Amino acid sequence: MNHQSYIHADAQIGKDVTIGPFSYIDQDVVIGEGTWIGPNVTIFSGARIGKNCKIFPGAVIAGEPQDLKFQGEVTTVEIGDRTTIREFVTINRGTSFAQKTVVGNDCLLMAYVHVAHDCILGDRVILANNVNLAGHVHIEDWAILEGLVAVQQFTKIGAHSFVAGGSLVRKSVPPFVKAAREPLSYAGVNAIGLRRREFDQDMINHIQDIYRILYVKGENISNAITHIEEEIEPSDHRKQIIDFIRSSKEGIIRGFQNINGNSSKHVNESTTESGR
Repeated sequence: MNHQSYIHADAQIGKDVTIGPFSYIDQDVVIGEGTWIGPNVTIFSGARIGKNCKIFPGAVIAGEPQDLKFQGEVTTVEIGDRTTIREFVTINRGTSFAQKTVVGNDCLLMAYVHVAHDCILGDRVILANNVNLAGHVHIEDWAILEGLVAVQQFTKIGAHSFVAGGSLVRKSVPPFVKAAREPLSYAGVNAIGLRRREFDQDMINHIQDIYRILYVKGENISNAITHIEEEIEPSDHRKQIIDFIRSSKEGIIRGFQNINGNSSKHVNESTTESGR
Protein backbone atom coordinates (compact mmCIF):
# COMPACT_ATOMS: atom_id res chain seq x y z
CA MET A 1 0.00 0.00 0.00
CA ASN A 2 1.27 3.47 -0.85
CA HIS A 3 1.10 5.61 2.25
CA GLN A 4 1.29 9.16 0.91
CA SER A 5 1.20 12.52 2.65
CA TYR A 6 -0.94 15.36 1.34
CA ILE A 7 1.04 18.44 0.31
CA HIS A 8 -0.90 21.32 -1.24
CA ALA A 9 0.49 22.55 -4.55
CA ASP A 10 0.84 26.10 -3.18
CA ALA A 11 2.86 25.10 -0.10
CA GLN A 12 6.45 26.38 -0.21
CA ILE A 13 8.78 23.55 0.78
CA GLY A 14 12.51 24.27 1.16
CA LYS A 15 15.41 22.09 0.12
CA ASP A 16 16.13 18.85 1.95
CA VAL A 17 12.82 18.84 3.82
CA THR A 18 11.63 15.41 4.96
CA ILE A 19 7.88 14.81 5.28
CA GLY A 20 6.76 11.50 6.79
CA PRO A 21 3.76 9.42 5.69
CA PHE A 22 0.19 10.50 6.45
CA SER A 23 1.19 14.10 7.14
CA TYR A 24 -0.97 16.98 5.88
CA ILE A 25 0.53 20.22 4.55
CA ASP A 26 -2.07 22.89 3.71
CA GLN A 27 -1.88 25.84 1.31
CA ASP A 28 -0.17 29.06 2.46
CA VAL A 29 2.48 27.10 4.35
CA VAL A 30 6.22 27.83 4.27
CA ILE A 31 8.72 25.24 5.52
CA GLY A 32 12.42 26.12 5.67
CA GLU A 33 15.22 23.97 4.31
CA GLY A 34 16.47 20.99 6.28
CA THR A 35 13.34 20.65 8.42
CA TRP A 36 12.19 17.16 9.38
CA ILE A 37 8.46 16.51 9.64
CA GLY A 38 7.52 13.11 11.01
CA PRO A 39 4.48 11.00 10.17
CA ASN A 40 0.96 12.09 11.05
CA VAL A 41 1.81 15.78 11.42
CA THR A 42 -0.82 18.37 10.49
CA ILE A 43 0.31 21.80 9.30
CA PHE A 44 -2.54 24.15 8.46
CA SER A 45 -2.64 27.34 6.42
CA GLY A 46 -0.67 30.21 7.92
CA ALA A 47 2.30 28.20 9.22
CA ARG A 48 5.75 29.70 8.73
CA ILE A 49 8.34 27.16 9.84
CA GLY A 50 12.06 27.91 9.89
CA LYS A 51 15.13 25.93 8.90
CA ASN A 52 16.32 22.67 10.45
CA CYS A 53 13.32 22.22 12.72
CA LYS A 54 12.06 18.82 13.90
CA ILE A 55 8.31 18.21 14.22
CA PHE A 56 7.25 14.88 15.70
CA PRO A 57 4.13 12.74 15.08
CA GLY A 58 0.74 14.05 16.09
CA ALA A 59 1.73 17.72 16.22
CA VAL A 60 -0.81 20.22 14.86
CA ILE A 61 0.60 23.57 13.74
CA ALA A 62 -1.47 26.67 12.85
CA GLY A 63 -4.87 25.34 13.82
CA GLU A 64 -7.60 27.95 14.19
CA PRO A 65 -7.61 29.78 17.54
CA GLN A 66 -9.85 28.38 20.26
CA ASP A 67 -11.28 31.86 20.75
CA LEU A 68 -14.95 32.67 20.19
CA LYS A 69 -13.98 36.15 18.97
CA PHE A 70 -12.06 34.66 16.02
CA GLN A 71 -13.83 35.49 12.77
CA GLY A 72 -11.66 33.65 10.28
CA GLU A 73 -9.16 36.48 9.79
CA VAL A 74 -5.89 35.64 8.03
CA THR A 75 -3.23 35.11 10.69
CA THR A 76 -0.06 33.07 11.13
CA VAL A 77 2.09 30.86 13.31
CA GLU A 78 5.78 31.71 12.98
CA ILE A 79 8.35 29.17 14.17
CA GLY A 80 12.06 30.00 14.17
CA ASP A 81 15.06 27.92 13.11
CA ARG A 82 16.27 24.73 14.84
CA THR A 83 13.19 24.44 17.04
CA THR A 84 12.01 20.99 18.12
CA ILE A 85 8.29 20.28 18.49
CA ARG A 86 7.57 16.93 20.09
CA GLU A 87 4.57 14.60 19.91
CA PHE A 88 1.03 16.03 19.99
CA VAL A 89 2.05 19.64 20.48
CA THR A 90 -0.61 22.12 19.33
CA ILE A 91 0.25 25.68 18.29
CA ASN A 92 -2.71 27.85 17.29
CA ARG A 93 -2.68 30.80 14.90
CA GLY A 94 -3.04 34.37 16.09
CA THR A 95 -6.18 36.47 16.08
CA SER A 96 -6.81 40.05 15.01
CA PHE A 97 -5.27 41.09 18.36
CA ALA A 98 -1.65 40.35 17.35
CA GLN A 99 -2.10 38.67 13.94
CA LYS A 100 0.36 35.93 14.83
CA THR A 101 1.60 33.36 17.32
CA VAL A 102 5.40 33.16 17.53
CA VAL A 103 7.85 30.48 18.69
CA GLY A 104 11.49 31.58 18.47
CA ASN A 105 14.75 29.93 17.46
CA ASP A 106 16.26 26.90 19.23
CA CYS A 107 13.18 26.20 21.35
CA LEU A 108 12.12 22.81 22.70
CA LEU A 109 8.41 22.11 23.13
CA MET A 110 7.98 18.69 24.70
CA ALA A 111 5.03 16.33 24.22
CA TYR A 112 1.45 17.60 24.64
CA VAL A 113 2.40 21.27 25.00
CA HIS A 114 -0.34 23.70 23.97
CA VAL A 115 0.50 27.21 22.74
CA ALA A 116 -2.66 29.27 22.31
CA HIS A 117 -3.39 32.20 20.01
CA ASP A 118 -1.22 35.33 20.08
CA CYS A 119 1.45 33.85 22.35
CA ILE A 120 5.01 35.08 21.82
CA LEU A 121 7.91 32.81 22.78
CA GLY A 122 11.49 34.06 22.55
CA ASP A 123 14.60 32.06 21.68
CA ARG A 124 15.83 28.96 23.53
CA VAL A 125 12.62 28.57 25.52
CA ILE A 126 11.95 25.11 26.96
CA LEU A 127 8.39 23.99 27.70
CA ALA A 128 8.34 20.53 29.30
CA ASN A 129 5.59 17.94 28.90
CA ASN A 130 1.98 19.09 29.20
CA VAL A 131 2.70 22.80 29.62
CA ASN A 132 -0.41 24.77 28.66
CA LEU A 133 -0.29 28.43 27.63
CA ALA A 134 -3.50 30.44 27.41
CA GLY A 135 -3.80 33.22 24.83
CA HIS A 136 -1.53 36.26 24.75
CA VAL A 137 1.19 34.78 26.98
CA HIS A 138 4.67 36.23 26.44
CA ILE A 139 7.73 34.11 27.37
CA GLU A 140 11.15 35.70 27.03
CA ASP A 141 14.46 34.11 25.95
CA TRP A 142 15.93 31.16 27.87
CA ALA A 143 12.93 30.66 30.17
CA ILE A 144 12.22 27.07 31.30
CA LEU A 145 8.80 25.80 32.37
CA GLU A 146 8.74 22.34 33.91
CA GLY A 147 5.99 19.80 33.24
CA LEU A 148 2.29 20.45 33.87
CA VAL A 149 2.69 24.22 34.22
CA ALA A 150 -0.44 26.18 33.27
CA VAL A 151 -0.12 29.86 32.38
CA GLN A 152 -3.01 32.34 32.56
CA GLN A 153 -3.76 34.63 29.60
CA PHE A 154 -1.79 37.90 29.19
CA THR A 155 0.87 36.69 31.65
CA LYS A 156 4.58 37.38 31.06
CA ILE A 157 7.48 35.12 32.01
CA GLY A 158 10.85 36.82 32.07
CA ALA A 159 14.15 35.86 30.48
CA HIS A 160 16.27 33.16 32.19
CA SER A 161 13.48 32.37 34.65
CA PHE A 162 12.54 28.90 35.86
CA VAL A 163 9.02 27.78 36.81
CA ALA A 164 8.70 24.58 38.86
CA GLY A 165 6.56 21.69 37.66
CA GLY A 166 2.83 21.72 38.30
CA SER A 167 2.67 25.47 38.89
CA LEU A 168 -0.31 27.68 38.09
CA VAL A 169 1.06 30.97 36.74
CA ARG A 170 -1.51 33.68 37.48
CA LYS A 171 0.92 36.59 37.78
CA SER A 172 3.99 37.51 35.75
CA VAL A 173 7.34 35.95 36.64
CA PRO A 174 10.23 38.47 36.50
CA PRO A 175 13.53 37.77 34.71
CA PHE A 176 16.32 35.66 36.27
CA VAL A 177 14.22 34.12 39.06
CA LYS A 178 12.94 30.72 40.16
CA ALA A 179 9.24 30.43 40.92
CA ALA A 180 7.57 27.62 42.84
CA ARG A 181 4.88 26.63 45.39
CA GLU A 182 1.15 27.39 45.41
CA PRO A 183 0.26 30.15 45.03
CA LEU A 184 3.29 30.71 42.84
CA SER A 185 6.03 32.58 44.70
CA TYR A 186 9.54 33.90 44.25
CA ALA A 187 12.01 31.15 45.21
CA GLY A 188 15.33 32.91 44.68
CA VAL A 189 17.48 33.90 41.74
CA ASN A 190 18.06 31.19 39.13
CA ALA A 191 21.79 31.18 39.86
CA ILE A 192 22.46 27.69 38.47
CA GLY A 193 20.81 28.52 35.16
CA LEU A 194 22.65 31.83 34.94
CA ARG A 195 26.03 30.16 35.55
CA ARG A 196 25.29 27.68 32.78
CA ARG A 197 24.76 30.66 30.48
CA GLU A 198 28.08 32.21 31.51
CA PHE A 199 26.84 34.93 33.86
CA ASP A 200 29.76 35.66 36.16
CA GLN A 201 29.39 35.82 39.94
CA ASP A 202 29.41 39.63 40.01
CA MET A 203 26.43 39.71 37.63
CA ILE A 204 24.57 37.14 39.72
CA ASN A 205 25.30 39.05 42.94
CA HIS A 206 24.04 42.23 41.31
CA ILE A 207 20.77 40.53 40.33
CA GLN A 208 20.42 39.05 43.81
CA ASP A 209 20.84 42.50 45.36
CA ILE A 210 17.96 43.79 43.23
CA TYR A 211 15.63 40.97 44.20
CA ARG A 212 16.61 41.22 47.85
CA ILE A 213 15.13 44.72 47.86
CA LEU A 214 12.13 43.69 45.78
CA TYR A 215 11.16 40.55 47.66
CA VAL A 216 13.01 40.04 50.94
CA LYS A 217 12.61 43.47 52.56
CA GLY A 218 8.83 43.25 52.37
CA GLU A 219 8.16 46.63 50.74
CA ASN A 220 5.44 47.31 48.19
CA ILE A 221 6.46 47.24 44.55
CA SER A 222 6.59 50.98 43.91
CA ASN A 223 8.72 51.65 47.01
CA ALA A 224 10.99 48.74 46.17
CA ILE A 225 11.58 50.07 42.65
CA THR A 226 12.42 53.49 44.08
CA HIS A 227 14.97 51.95 46.44
CA ILE A 228 16.44 49.80 43.67
CA GLU A 229 16.97 52.89 41.53
CA GLU A 230 18.53 54.74 44.48
CA GLU A 231 20.70 51.95 45.89
CA ILE A 232 21.65 49.64 43.01
CA GLU A 233 24.18 50.65 40.40
CA PRO A 234 22.59 51.13 36.96
CA SER A 235 23.05 48.21 34.56
CA ASP A 236 21.33 46.50 31.67
CA HIS A 237 20.06 43.84 34.06
CA ARG A 238 18.63 46.42 36.47
CA LYS A 239 16.86 48.15 33.59
CA GLN A 240 15.55 44.84 32.26
CA ILE A 241 14.04 43.91 35.64
CA ILE A 242 12.47 47.31 36.30
CA ASP A 243 11.08 47.63 32.77
CA PHE A 244 9.57 44.15 33.05
CA ILE A 245 7.85 44.93 36.35
CA ARG A 246 6.47 48.24 35.14
CA SER A 247 5.08 46.64 31.98
CA SER A 248 3.39 43.75 33.80
CA LYS A 249 -0.16 45.06 33.98
CA GLU A 250 -1.47 41.96 35.77
CA GLY A 251 1.19 42.23 38.49
CA ILE A 252 4.10 39.96 39.42
CA ILE A 253 4.38 36.91 41.66
CA ARG A 254 4.60 37.42 45.43
CA GLY A 255 7.64 37.17 47.65
CA PHE A 256 8.61 34.79 50.45
CA GLN A 257 6.02 33.41 52.81
CA ASN A 258 6.53 31.42 56.00
CA ILE A 259 4.89 28.01 55.78
CA ASN A 260 4.66 25.85 58.94
CA GLY A 261 7.39 27.94 60.46
CA ASN A 262 9.83 27.42 57.58
CA SER A 263 10.98 30.04 55.12
CA SER A 264 9.60 29.39 51.63
CA LYS A 265 13.08 30.30 50.38
CA HIS A 266 14.52 27.26 52.14
CA VAL A 267 11.78 24.96 50.88
CA ASN A 268 11.86 26.23 47.30
CA GLU A 269 15.63 26.24 46.96
CA SER A 270 15.65 22.54 47.87
CA THR A 271 12.81 21.56 45.50
CA THR A 272 13.87 23.38 42.33
CA GLU A 273 17.54 22.48 42.00
CA SER A 274 17.22 20.32 38.89
CA GLY A 275 16.11 21.05 35.35
CA ARG A 276 17.67 24.45 34.82
